[in-house]
Amino acid sequence: MNLPLFIAKKIYGDKGEKQKVSRPAISIATAGVAIGLAVMLISVSVVLGFKHTIRDKVIGFGSDIQVADFMTLQTSDSYPIQMGDSMLNILKSTSGVKHVQRYAVKQGILKTDKDFLGVLFKGVGPEYDTTFIHSNLKEGSIPKFSDTASSNKLLISRSIANKLNLKTGQKIFAYFIDGNGVRTRRFTIQGIYETNLSQYDNIICFTDLYTAVKLNGWKDDQATGAEISVNDFNKVNEVENQFIKKVNRTTDKYGETYSSKTIRDISPQIFSWLDLLDLNVWIILGLMVAVAGVTMISGLLIIILERTVMIGILKALGARNKTIRHTFMWFAVFIIGKGMIIGNCIGLGLISLQYFTGLIKLDAQTYYVSTVPVEFNIPIFIVLNIATLLVSIFVLIAPSYLISHIHPAKSMRYE
Repeated sequence: MNLPLFIAKKIYGDKGEKQKVSRPAISIATAGVAIGLAVMLISVSVVLGFKHTIRDKVIGFGSDIQVADFMTLQTSDSYPIQMGDSMLNILKSTSGVKHVQRYAVKQGILKTDKDFLGVLFKGVGPEYDTTFIHSNLKEGSIPKFSDTASSNKLLISRSIANKLNLKTGQKIFAYFIDGNGVRTRRFTIQGIYETNLSQYDNIICFTDLYTAVKLNGWKDDQATGAEISVNDFNKVNEVENQFIKKVNRTTDKYGETYSSKTIRDISPQIFSWLDLLDLNVWIILGLMVAVAGVTMISGLLIIILERTVMIGILKALGARNKTIRHTFMWFAVFIIGKGMIIGNCIGLGLISLQYFTGLIKLDAQTYYVSTVPVEFNIPIFIVLNIATLLVSIFVLIAPSYLISHIHPAKSMRYE
């Protein structure tokens, strides 16, 4: 029989009148562990949810990697690069690549009878993955994008629609100014999307790849570039390194030079900001572990002092300091375990409530999302539980040595 564990169970289950001091201390220690763990679970869930939601929105507009003309990736202008079947096959055959899609951009002006707005027309082909747009579509439908004919359909953002007072089904003129003069096209608004990423929503309209290529005056096999989705975002740099070896610095038949960039390089400000959130999480985790540790130390010391007579009797009966220390460490494990169960129930309960109801709202103009995003990451939740248990036990090792200073003769007169 494990004597320390047996005694610890008896002490933990003792609810006699003599334990009036230790019971509140145990309750406070349990609450400290529960609150600390709940806050840690919620903090990690919110930060991961926020980071991944914003990251997915940025990737939705620009994909994981872009392969384009060298000058396109270095400036804000769009230069043509050949994107024929041979280059597309090279990109698709690269290890780690999930999907490849062409795109072409053209700057223009949308004009109504009362107002006008400068926008960026993004032309996409039939291979374009519309999953991201579908998840953010608010009105209408997504046009059938083509690379062989123009449907003269537009997909615009809610921001653009509000500024120009546009609705689905409405027709609007677009003007394009370049070295060839001014050209006019008439489009029909087929759908309205909203991602709350203002830097994209304020300017991007989606149309056919064919339309954008023709407006730029390019050849049929030319485009601004290709957007590449990878199987694992954490390995995006590894995939790009393969492009650097196979594609970068090569030239097409028109003499243009291929180059590539990851979405982190294209939008460094957003990803740097998201990376800073990790520091906040570490600070919160440190504070919560400290709170749980301090409450546990205080509770253990109170319990040891209250059980001084029992400790003296055990020593008089021949129990070693190590055995008694292990007894109180097991007692602390019971407290920590109960606190962790309560903390998990509170934390996971609140996370589930937010996940399924979106109860807590946010200002989308400031935070890019309309509700607090949360994410269930079971492996990280398990690690947090294990870490909380181990750290809480570790900080109690030093206080438990107070037992070695208790002398049997003096302690048995201690009341």
